[in-house]
Amino acid sequence: MPVQITIIGLGQTGASIGLALAAHKDLISVTGHDKDYSAETRAKKIGAVDTTNHNLPSSVEQADLIILAIPIHQIRETFEFIKQDIKKDAVLIELSPVKAEVAKWAKEILPSHCHYIGLVPSIGPSYLDKIETLQAAPQPDLFSRSIFLLSAPAGTPGEAVKLATDFVGLLGAKTLLTDAVESDGLISSSYLLPQIISASLLNATIGQPGWQEAQKVASRAYFSASNAFSEQDDAETLTSLSFQNRENLIRAVDKMIQSMLSLRDDLENKDEASFKERLKEVQEGRSKWLDERYKGEWGAIKEEKYEKISVMESLLGSKLGKRFTPKDK
Repeated sequence: MPVQITIIGLGQTGASIGLALAAHKDLISVTGHDKDYSAETRAKKIGAVDTTNHNLPSSVEQADLIILAIPIHQIRETFEFIKQDIKKDAVLIELSPVKAEVAKWAKEILPSHCHYIGLVPSIGPSYLDKIETLQAAPQPDLFSRSIFLLSAPAGTPGEAVKLATDFVGLLGAKTLLTDAVESDGLISSSYLLPQIISASLLNATIGQPGWQEAQKVASRAYFSASNAFSEQDDAETLTSLSFQNRENLIRAVDKMIQSMLSLRDDLENKDEASFKERLKEVQEGRSKWLDERYKGEWGAIKEEKYEKISVMESLLGSKLGKRFTPKDK
């Protein structure tokens, strides 16, 4: 019997996951749910899901694996809606960028027979320089050669963690084992801070004195720096993420402010040499990061922690797959 997967949220992330899994349609059956009917229709049309179910609770009833690809402010409510309908030993994978608070909700709301796993995805290196044109279009290789941060609550069965790592493997990505606290710390500087900086730049320029003329010559540098928070982004989601990860983000913002003050001090003190050296140092650091990111040759979770079963064996029907087969009717 095919492994039953339900994807809740069929935006770019959810639909891209569905497209990546479509290569295994003979062994995987994917049901999609989205509160927006049109998103369900699009996902079905492009082959990201096999079927759709607009009734949220019933969409998870037979699911061995549930994927939540929804904004963080919808997660708690979704947990409440589906908690009574999750079958025994189902694994629920949630993809929001903030984990500590969501893990608390999972412990509080989800039934004990459901195994919660937190994943934070990142896009593959092939799409790093395509964000401006990519928009919200689903891509089957969106996560290829990327890293997913994986955090699981203490006591989570090894089989559930292995299922999550094998799921990530089917997307062409690898996992990096963290805990919720560490994951949130990493995300505060690598994901949230760039968006806050972008929003700050927009706040400091748009509508300010001189903007009427400055906007006419604002070009690539302004576009790139402001694009981390654009019309594509959701102010409500960024607000929720920022306040759920408030302490880490405050520390990241403080470091950013200190960095800007150092550059400002160099300007005020007319210390051109120091200013230039700071710029050269960060420019070299960025080049090194990009080189490593494009290679995509990062380490993965230590396999010796779990039984060594291949991705296809584990997820698609051998020892581990049998653990998560549907209950007898």
